[in-house]
Amino acid sequence: MKTFKELKRNLKMDMSNKPSYRVALLGDSATQFLSVALQGMAIERGFSLNIFEADYNQIQMQVMNPASELHSFKPDFVIVFQSTHKLLENYSLSDSNERIQIFQERLNFVKSLPTLLNTQIIYFNYPEIDDSVFGNYSNSTEVSFLFQLRKLNFNLMELAVSTPLFHICDLSSIQNKYGRNYIYPAAIYMTTELLISLDALPFLASRAIDIIGAIKGSLKKCLILDLDNTLWGGVIGDDGIEKIQIGHGLGIGKAFTEFQQWIKKLQQRGIILAVCSKNTESIAKEPFEKHSEMVLRLSDIAIFVANWNSKVENIRYIQKVLNIGFDSMVFLDDNPYERNVVREQIPLLTVPELPKDPAEYLEYLYSLNLFETVSFSNADLDRTKQYQVEAKRTELKQSFASEQDFLRNLEMKSIIEEPNSFNIPRIAQLSQRSNQFNLRTIRYSEEDVKKIQDNPDCFCFAFTLEDKFGDNGLVSVVVISKKDEKTAFIENWFMSCRVLKRGMENFVLNQVVSACKKNGFMQLIGEYIPTPKNALVSDHYKSLGFSLTEDSNEKLFYLDLSTFKPRKTFISANQGNL
Repeated sequence: MKTFKELKRNLKMDMSNKPSYRVALLGDSATQFLSVALQGMAIERGFSLNIFEADYNQIQMQVMNPASELHSFKPDFVIVFQSTHKLLENYSLSDSNERIQIFQERLNFVKSLPTLLNTQIIYFNYPEIDDSVFGNYSNSTEVSFLFQLRKLNFNLMELAVSTPLFHICDLSSIQNKYGRNYIYPAAIYMTTELLISLDALPFLASRAIDIIGAIKGSLKKCLILDLDNTLWGGVIGDDGIEKIQIGHGLGIGKAFTEFQQWIKKLQQRGIILAVCSKNTESIAKEPFEKHSEMVLRLSDIAIFVANWNSKVENIRYIQKVLNIGFDSMVFLDDNPYERNVVREQIPLLTVPELPKDPAEYLEYLYSLNLFETVSFSNADLDRTKQYQVEAKRTELKQSFASEQDFLRNLEMKSIIEEPNSFNIPRIAQLSQRSNQFNLRTIRYSEEDVKKIQDNPDCFCFAFTLEDKFGDNGLVSVVVISKKDEKTAFIENWFMSCRVLKRGMENFVLNQVVSACKKNGFMQLIGEYIPTPKNALVSDHYKSLGFSLTEDSNEKLFYLDLSTFKPRKTFISANQGNL
């Protein structure tokens, strides 16, 4: 983790050509240093923050007053830090009969934030302070500060479950890991109102920036794993399956088993697992197939690459098959030499510096928080199977002489739907995860999708894709707004890169044009806003027959619907046209 001083030096860097987000920072104690840490950490992640920092302890005034500086600033994110220490002060100064009410009032205020601010909210939860008034009996009486504090944190989690705009930044977990004495500078607080030590600020900033990055689509989607001395102790080719170290008994094998349990949970959450090992494939697969104490099985691995090629070469192959960016991938290897070679050759790939002792792997990886997310849906559960099936499609494609014969053989079908209670979470998630095929890179929360659904001048179409190998689920979304009586505007078009080169773009356009004509539109306008990640679709509209407008410097394209001829596709509509 970078130190506070190192983060502060980042502020001198030129970020004018990087994405920038407007962030309002509200606190009931000194937040100046937190502001610096947030800006410095954002630069570490490749974007900048334009921060409005409210005056000390002006949270309610800024939030409740529609004419306040906060509302005028129109932030993309509001970060709120209300401290346990200040809550304890209010609790201590109140009459004993009113103390429980303090926590209910705080919860009521926090619940009002999404409605009052109508933007993404990042709220630090409350690290514990045990005031030792009741001792262990604090856990048995509702009037204790600790009882009410824990209840408040639980209520905040319930709020986050039901409120897509509300995100908890888990300061409580940070304190649990590093200790209250490390987090809270008691002597300094007495003269500065600083409640978080300079040493701890980078950890807070990192977790908050993790959330911003996840909302803006910066997500880790794939974990690539070495095998020998990474997933198990020993070398399978030399030691044999009987002597590799793994299992629930005492000893180093226990560390590898618990490590695999963590990886298994990531896979169940939707992280793609791949193996990259210098090994003979049949030998490398033996533990997955035959070892009774292996947690991970071949069915958990989307792509298994074991040969004697360089790991750089094999990782590039994995990336090509998955068709996701290197910056969405993490590589774990116990060998420092292999790690350094991969870092040098693929700088966008995240390669953690694993500890020498496997017993320390998990605690180290926990601290990195590599797999932050802001959504989870049923589609995540099937992700491994989808990529395993994709490998079969790739293999089948090689047996056909032409692309058209291959696509025709897939027997593809698509269901086209407007937003509904079932697909809204998936639409929002796809907007957050899609980076390469994302024409305007607009991220939608579930609330945003519901607003589109309720807007009579907006249309949102979600497309699934299935073929004879299986169902890819929801793969593409187009959001259209009414520009005038005869013109429709494509607010955004995003698609999973898993289904590229199957003619899905042609199919989607055919359906969208048909819907636009039914609504009386004669012209369709599309816009491409370039980002560092979406160069893949820079010529998207041009390739579909759109023309570049002449009166604008923006990447605006138009399509005359009166002369449009449906484009060739091998996908059929499973439920009819729109």
